[in-house]
Amino acid sequence: MDTTFRTAIKSQFGAAIDMLDNALRACPDELWRVRLWNDESMPPAASEFWYVAYHTLFWLDLYLSGAVEGFTPPAPFTLDELDPAGLLPERVYTKDELQTYLDHSRQKLQSTIESLTDERANQHCKLAWGECSFAELLLDNMRHVQEHAAQLNLILGQQIASNPRWIAKTKGGRSSD
Repeated sequence: MDTTFRTAIKSQFGAAIDMLDNALRACPDELWRVRLWNDESMPPAASEFWYVAYHTLFWLDLYLSGAVEGFTPPAPFTLDELDPAGLLPERVYTKDELQTYLDHSRQKLQSTIESLTDERANQHCKLAWGECSFAELLLDNMRHVQEHAAQLNLILGQQIASNPRWIAKTKGGRSSD
């Protein structure tokens, strides 16, 4: 596996995770359960800050695994996010629980990238939405994290007139802007 590519993915994917981390840390308690937008097709809790962060972390973790088969999120999280009926978790997760999940996922990203081989990058992944190589799944995953991090940062800017700064690349597991 090309070192330049591996370094770039680790740096940029890490920055996307850092942006999500900063949004989590910046969210005031009074915004944690507020409905962020109205979408009648979604249960109200699905548009709350905590759930958007959880949803992002769940799929980050799963996609770093490359397959649903054999995937188990760390406790206290469950596989409810995979339910085709769109069931939400049985309870609201705390900021500390999601921070721990983010740290777990950051470590998983680092080990995934460090052990990435050409064979693994080219491995075929089949998911409910389609098929792709593991390399493409990594890029799709990074875009998904950044999409929701940007969403949460926009909400922070609108609701509390403050949002975390842009992170150009990750630096040693913590951000650098």
